[in-house]
This record gives sequence, C-alpha cells and structure tokens, in this order.
Amino acid sequence: MCMCGICGDYRFDGSRPELKSIQSMLQKLQRRGPDNEGIFHEGPVALGHRRLSIIDLSERSNQPMVDNKLQLALVFNGTIYNYPELRKELVQKGHQFFSEGDSEVILKAYAQWGEQCVERLHGMFAFAIVDLRDYSLFIARDRLGIKPLYYSLDDKHFIFASNMQALLATGQINTEINPVGLHNQFTLHGVIPAPNTILQGIKKLAPGTYLKIDVNGEMECHRYWHLKASRDPDKAQWTEEQWTEAIHDSLMDAVKKRITVADVPVGVLLSGGLDSSLLVALLAEAGVNDCRTFSIGFNDIGDEQGSEFEYSDQVVERYGTRHHKYLIPNHEVLDRLPEAITQMSEPMVGQDAVAFYLLSERVSQEVKVVQSGQGADEVFAGYFWYPIMDEASGDEFRRFAPYYFDRCHDEYLQTVNAPFQGKDHSREIVTDLLTAPYADNFLDQVLRMDTTTLIVDDPVKRVDNMTMAWGLEARVPFLDHQLVELAAQMPNHYKIGQMGGKHILKKIARGKIPDAVIDRPKGYFPMPALKYVRGEFLDMMNDVLTSQRCRERGIFSSAYINRLLKNPEAEQNMTRLKGSKLWHMALLEMWLQTHIDNN
Repeated sequence: MCMCGICGDYRFDGSRPELKSIQSMLQKLQRRGPDNEGIFHEGPVALGHRRLSIIDLSERSNQPMVDNKLQLALVFNGTIYNYPELRKELVQKGHQFFSEGDSEVILKAYAQWGEQCVERLHGMFAFAIVDLRDYSLFIARDRLGIKPLYYSLDDKHFIFASNMQALLATGQINTEINPVGLHNQFTLHGVIPAPNTILQGIKKLAPGTYLKIDVNGEMECHRYWHLKASRDPDKAQWTEEQWTEAIHDSLMDAVKKRITVADVPVGVLLSGGLDSSLLVALLAEAGVNDCRTFSIGFNDIGDEQGSEFEYSDQVVERYGTRHHKYLIPNHEVLDRLPEAITQMSEPMVGQDAVAFYLLSERVSQEVKVVQSGQGADEVFAGYFWYPIMDEASGDEFRRFAPYYFDRCHDEYLQTVNAPFQGKDHSREIVTDLLTAPYADNFLDQVLRMDTTTLIVDDPVKRVDNMTMAWGLEARVPFLDHQLVELAAQMPNHYKIGQMGGKHILKKIARGKIPDAVIDRPKGYFPMPALKYVRGEFLDMMNDVLTSQRCRERGIFSSAYINRLLKNPEAEQNMTRLKGSKLWHMALLEMWLQTHIDNN
C-alpha cells in the first residue's frame, strides 16, 4: 500500500488522547508520507497516519482505515507482497472489500485469524489495529525489522510512532540517557538492539514480534518468528548446483514480488557492488526492459576512493539501464550533515547514512520505489571478519567481539565519565543472542545474530530512515524472509567459499554481470571524509566535542576526546571495522543537540 508514517496514543487511565499530541507527531512524520494525512479518534485511542501512495493510489486506501462492519481501525506502514493471494482467500471466506490495496487485507486478515494473521503476511510492515468493540490495541512488526516501530509506555498511556522524533514532539518523553543503549552505541558499531534505544523513555518493538494491550494496561508481548540456522535433513544431500538453483529461484521470486506489487515505477540503488548489480541482472531476467538505476560518489581523500562508478558503469553498459549518476563534493557533505542528522531517528554512525540521504533526495525526484542490496552480506557471509571469527578459539563472545566490537569494555570505561559507566551490557546481549537455540555451529550463530539483530539497527534502519526522509520506499529482496530461511539452512561452505564470501551469489552472478564486479574486493559505501577526518571535518568535530553543551552533558571523558583529536587517523583511534572513533562520538553529541536540546 504505502511507505508511510504511523502514530498513536492509547490511554488506560480513563482519559481521552489529546489531538494536539497526534498532530505534533504527524508533523514529524510528514516526510515519510507526503501524499495524505489522516487522524482517527474514539474513546481511549487516537491514531495518526501520513501516506506515501504506492498501491491503490485512490483515496479509498487513505488511513487511518476504519472497517465499520468489522469494528476495526488500522494504521499501517509497509508493503504486503502476497496481498493479492490473501485477498482471494479472504473473499472466499466471505469478506467484502471496499479498496484495492494491501491495507484492507491486513484488517480482514486480523478479523479472520486474529494475532496469527502476522504469520500469513509476506512483506515489510509495522502496523497497529484497534478493536473498537473492546478498544484493545494490537501492534506488530515484520520478521526482519525492515519497518520501524518505537513506543513509550507509562502508567497512563502507550504512545507509538514510526520514528523517535515524533514521540519526542509530544513533550512527554523521559530523555535521560539509557546506560544500556549508550554501551551498545559505542561497542556494537552504533547498533542498539531492541527493545532499548539511546533514551530511557523510548523503546522499540523487536522484529518478528507483536504486542497486545487492553484498556487496563495489561500487556502481552509475543515473538512470532524465529530464524532457525540449522540444516534441514531433507536437503542434506543437495549438491552445490541444487543449492545454487534453489537460491536463484528464491531470490528471483523476491525480486519479482518487489516490482509487481506497485502502481508506480521501481528503480535500483546501484552501488557498483555484487549485490545491487545482481538485482539489475535479475530484473532484466524477469523481463524489465526499462530499469532505472542510481549511483552516487564523493571526492577521493588520499588513496581512498570516493566512488565506485568504474564498476556501476560496467553494469549500466551491460544492461542499458536508464542511469543517473551523482557526484557530491565534500563541502556539500559538510553543509548537509546537520540536515541528515535531523532526519536520523536514532544516532547512526555508518558513513553511508549521509550518502543515502543525499542520494535519496535525487532519486525521489525520479521514482517513488527502489530496490536495494541490503542484507546480502549478512545472509550469505560476505564480510571479511566471518572466516576470521570462525577460525578463532574461545567461547562464543571471545570469538566474536575482537573482530566486531568498536571498543572493548575497558576502553568504553575510558570513553565515558563515571556516571555513565557500568557493567558490560553488550557482552550480556551478544552472548544471549549467540547462544540462543536452533543454530548448528558458531558461524550459524553469528550470521543469525547479524541477520535478525545487528543488521536491523545498522544498514536496514539507515536505508529506511534516509530514503523515507524524501518519501522514497526502499525494498530489500535479500531480506525476503523465505530467502533468509532457505539460506540459513545452507551449509556455510557454500556461503564463504574460497574468495571473500557470498560464494553462491557469485555463482548465480557469473555470466550475468561483468567478472570485474564479481571478483573485485568487497567494497563499502564510500564516504572518505567521515572516515579520514581532516580539514573542515576535523574542525567541525572539534567544535562539537569541546562545546559547552557537550561539557555540560558530561558523557565523554575530556582526556579521551583530547587523545582522539590529537591524531584521529591513528590506528588505535580507528575501530576494528575501520570507522573513526572521533566521528562516532561527534555524531552522538550532534544527534543529542539536535533532537534533545533543541526539541
């Protein structure tokens, strides 16, 4: 139906929600849904919706959507790819429809199957349904957390929204720093796993989870989907060729679903890497003759290249796509950085967050929907640290942390001042995730944690945030849950292979895209100015971290800041994943100044 912004205020103290609170939230969601705004309020509940029209462009699919016959009201963000099939099944069961999109299918599915309706939905979604007969509230998030859902809960009410900015706009949020979230932020590469966020007063619903609340405030939370990273006995004898064919067919189905379920043109964010290039090839294989592709590049710094145009150009030439190429000078990156941070629902240290923001601005002028390659590295073991971890010794945590964590706990204690120090929260969380049931070996444990948790609050969140800031919907075929489930059953040597991971994807790609793209070293969305901090960028970070507001907040140790400022490019001042520790600190302080101090 739509990439949108949703929000709601649900009272269980006997009062009615204030509409000005919903209106304040909708203002902060406007960019997620520029096409329409709606509010529904009755009894103890108020719902708000901003719409970006993708499916059934008519006003019949505007939201909040109320079905008076079923006595249900819905707000929904996402796309249900199997909605035509579900609609036929529901019609056969006697349901009558008044619209053509996927939103109403969710309403009817909930009426038919209750909470179990989420298990039948194939797509990306975050939605809330109010049963107007007893005013119970049901909220749910898709299996892989592609669509966000934040909430705040106290003894009076439950408020929720698609981003943290909307919740903060109510003026009712405890904005103290969450010590668990802060520890995660500086050890897990900016990832704060659900339910925590950087703020005490805001939580996020975990992927693959639903929540049900009644008018007395009684709450039931249930994880409806778990990824099992274990071998399927029925596939034990499969050859490499059989696995290649099965993964190809599943990926092709995922790509096709994401182009057919739209009433507007669909493009591809083409980075020049294997994953997005393979999407272009599969779209051509699916019969798309007029594929629109988009690439972005930045100024080089030293030996660090700022673009991958040499590779994306080869794919464009091979398939004759309608291509758009953008080169962004460093001064524009610096000028637009505050603007990008304003759109960050959470503090995002990934260099490509700003890149996606600037790219999405331009892409949104051409199309409303794009496919993107996020998830391929986590699902098919594409990162350099996987085989290194796999060969390491020790318990699960000791095999993982030295190759992923930005800081060990001892360095974290040097980073922050005494009031923010505490126990090793990230160690506890990661150990629990790695040792959960249904993983056959250590690499299975790591890939499952990456796919279901770390990726959710790193690249997937960044892409959703920065594309939706421009009313652009990003679809991620590599995170189709059926493909992810199939890949999790595949023996890991078919993933890692001999050269740099993603062995099966490279086999599928061979002959479809240029060998130079397949055999190149693994690349990362390049933005050298935020990795090698020099000149104006260093001056900016110095100003932020030595500002009076930063000193008053008192999170960071001044001795640690000074050490980084003296030599930001020193090896010990870069993270294990080659990020700038100085940038990580400056980004958090800038985010807090933007969203907390100025709110």
